[in-house]
Amino acid sequence: MTNTEQFDLIVIGGGTGANGLARACRAAGWSVASIEALPYGGTCALRGCDPKKMLVGVTEALDWSGRLVGKGLGSPPTIDWAQMMAFKRTFTDAMPDKVEGGLSKAGVATTHGTAEFISPEEVRVGDRVLRAKHFHLATGARPRTLDIPGEELLTTSTQFLELERLPERIAFVGGGFISFEFAHIAKRAGAAEVTILHQGKRALNGFDPDLVELQVARTRELGIDVRLEACVCGVAEHEGALRVDVTTAEGPASVMCDAVIHGAGRVPNVDALGLDRANVEYGPCGVKVNEYMRSVSNPNVFAAGDCADTPAPNLTPVSAYQARIASKNLLAGSDTRLVEYPPIPSVVFTLPPVGRVGLLESEARAQSLDFDVHFAKTSHWYSSVRVAEPFTAYKTLVDKGTGKILGAHVIGPGAEEQLNLFTLAMKAGVTANQLKATMFAYPSYASDVGYMV
Repeated sequence: MTNTEQFDLIVIGGGTGANGLARACRAAGWSVASIEALPYGGTCALRGCDPKKMLVGVTEALDWSGRLVGKGLGSPPTIDWAQMMAFKRTFTDAMPDKVEGGLSKAGVATTHGTAEFISPEEVRVGDRVLRAKHFHLATGARPRTLDIPGEELLTTSTQFLELERLPERIAFVGGGFISFEFAHIAKRAGAAEVTILHQGKRALNGFDPDLVELQVARTRELGIDVRLEACVCGVAEHEGALRVDVTTAEGPASVMCDAVIHGAGRVPNVDALGLDRANVEYGPCGVKVNEYMRSVSNPNVFAAGDCADTPAPNLTPVSAYQARIASKNLLAGSDTRLVEYPPIPSVVFTLPPVGRVGLLESEARAQSLDFDVHFAKTSHWYSSVRVAEPFTAYKTLVDKGTGKILGAHVIGPGAEEQLNLFTLAMKAGVTANQLKATMFAYPSYASDVGYMV
């Protein structure tokens, strides 16, 4: 007979949308169990943001030096893929024990395995049954199923970050964050042929189209073949390599490569949870929650991060914020803390990076807002000239009545930190004129911000 282990709260997932909540509830005196099917740490720390930026950091040194060859620098260095991956592991290898150890030290009972509900109050993990009054789900996302022949031949983004050697020829399926960031890394690291295959008319959906056009031009200049309106319809082994079959406006085509990377989107990782048995409603966008991060169908279940169906983008700071709101409501025993999203910046960490905070121009027009558009290419600005980066620009939207910033969009070195300043200004209600009047250290990327509004 299986013994049932009893807790006040069971948290399923071991990333940013889970761990802070687990610690908060344990600190309040609750008995808490944490269940993770993969090593503790979550996507961001182990399979996404952080390891990716470790690789970007290395390629950034190559990119900067390459742009300055003939301007005082000699030949740029080269990248050793194995050494770069070893450098990445100096961060990722230590993270699971660090995260799990922190939870254990806080008194959270950690468990490895796949959790599956067997009733609204119980989950099974292997041969164990765990019971609780409350549950919090933060299981993240997985690569979207493409339903194409040869899908099993695709390499996931997680596998790309663990490659022991860099393939000579790489094709990326999809034209979003993952494909562009990893394509930049692969090409600068020495891949001979890199191709991005995107079925839409415009890559990087969700970012300003004028800035995306510059990013695509920069990407092509790097030597990456960006093919738009190219729908991947199958992958097959062919003479020791892989053939990617594509349909285009001009007819069928194919790309020969040594690896095909899945960059065509991710979906909530909830299929194996047995949510129906827990009376938890979910859909293609994840667990359906209200504005308090509580399940709309089972009040004892909360969810946060990529597995929750919310209007916010699936970003690490968002999952941490949602988990904080969920923890407040869990501990209060009622819905006392409402989710109120602040301006959320989002950045594609290509070189140069491109990002946004606030509204797109099309979104602002759809809301019939009255605003000014400030758009300019800035390759002639000092901050671009000094690092020899010609693909730089900005676009800001300023409300005509209040002078407040509705949206900011930037491409260029330092774009992510400029966007952070815009985010702070928007959250604090700082007007364009007040931003112009702010003194920043000069010359710096921050000192450019006042000229963008």
